[in-house]
Amino acid sequence: MHPTRNDLPQDTRAAIVKLLNERLADAIDLQLQAKQAHWNVRGPHFISLHELFDKVSEEVTGFIDVIAERASALGGVAEGTLAAVSSRTTLPAYSLTISDGRDHVDALSKAIAAFGKQARAAIDQADSAGDANTADLFTQVSREVDKQLWFVEAHLEAKR
Repeated sequence: MHPTRNDLPQDTRAAIVKLLNERLADAIDLQLQAKQAHWNVRGPHFISLHELFDKVSEEVTGFIDVIAERASALGGVAEGTLAAVSSRTTLPAYSLTISDGRDHVDALSKAIAAFGKQARAAIDQADSAGDANTADLFTQVSREVDKQLWFVEAHLEAKR
């Protein structure tokens, strides 16, 4: 840990930095999965899904930045390398063979939901560790991820 005048105890900061890096890996993976969908979507709803997936990627990039910066602010190191992300992510692997729009919507919505679940768990973990600011950060992330999930899942609604 780097020295800081942050008044959270060092063991608390170390635990929170570990938690932040775990969620950072998931966020980077989610951002890449959204880009994978964006680059490879095909079908009759191409343009709307192409733009939607790019918007999801953009929103998740914001999560990545705030999570990483919080780790650094606490005296930790934000571990956003490919090696760190691939060894830590908890998200389901994204298929490289998908092209159909609905299949991308299904796969990306599963990844967004998995990330949202982890973000909600991080709220409780940060709160239990005594770091209300990180709990608040994950509350904001969770709220935004739920909105992105809603936008994506809306494309799964079946015709009646």
